[in-house]
Amino acid sequence: MSWFKRKDDNIQTDKRKEMPEGVWVKVPPTGETIHRRELEDNLWVDPLSGYHFRVGSKQYFSIIFDDEKFEEIGQNIMPTDPLNFVDRKKYAERIKDTQKKSGLSDAARVAVGKMNGIDLVVGCMDFSFIGGSMGSVVGERLTQGVNYALEHKIPYMIISQSGGARMMESVLSLMQLAKISSKLALLEEAGIPYISYITNPTTGGVTASFAMLGDFNVAEPGALIGFAGPRVIRQTIGRDLPEGFQTSEYLLEHGFLDFIIPRTKMKSKLTQLLKIILHKK
Repeated sequence: MSWFKRKDDNIQTDKRKEMPEGVWVKVPPTGETIHRRELEDNLWVDPLSGYHFRVGSKQYFSIIFDDEKFEEIGQNIMPTDPLNFVDRKKYAERIKDTQKKSGLSDAARVAVGKMNGIDLVVGCMDFSFIGGSMGSVVGERLTQGVNYALEHKIPYMIISQSGGARMMESVLSLMQLAKISSKLALLEEAGIPYISYITNPTTGGVTASFAMLGDFNVAEPGALIGFAGPRVIRQTIGRDLPEGFQTSEYLLEHGFLDFIIPRTKMKSKLTQLLKIILHKK
């Protein structure tokens, strides 16, 4: 029995070929599909449209650190439930479920290593952990990153990716804004560079604090950056917002950013910037 039949000049098959799930990825702005391997090879940036897919600390550390070698800081600091918070489920259960699903212990990791031979401390947020929300653990880990940079006199970079403060920790979460910001001021006093690298999305209390306090504020193309969401702002001011409002490009045009750097050029451009700052050849 033949699986094939001829129709006009074409040969057709009655047996459907199954495509493994997840091999092709749809690009949101264009609707086109791209092979997953091609995306991974291009650091999860669509080569045609330049659309930056969201990635986490695992990918950023892999991009930044030479030979993917780094030492983590503050991983022993773990989340708790000081307020016994409950919404649709208990906060303690939400933490455990998210840890299991994401493979992360909280929404930020801090590591130290070398970027093209330059010593660098990097604090990276992960949106996959409760929307990258900033709780007490995020604040303490990022603060320990500052302490390490101060002690060893090496540059510090925070990669922001967050929906804002973590409501389950209430005022304890909001306190992290002042805590991290005050620590970053010590870097300035010591003359140690701090680079804020902003990705999609960065909103709420993170934008209102350390994400906008860099000696250099840098962002990826097309990133959503703001405090409140567009709908809330529109309802508050009672008028339509400008086209492209709260994108990296809009903020660069209006002086809130220093550079926009595509992820594919992130390591080389940041190395060049640090060499200028540190007067390295």
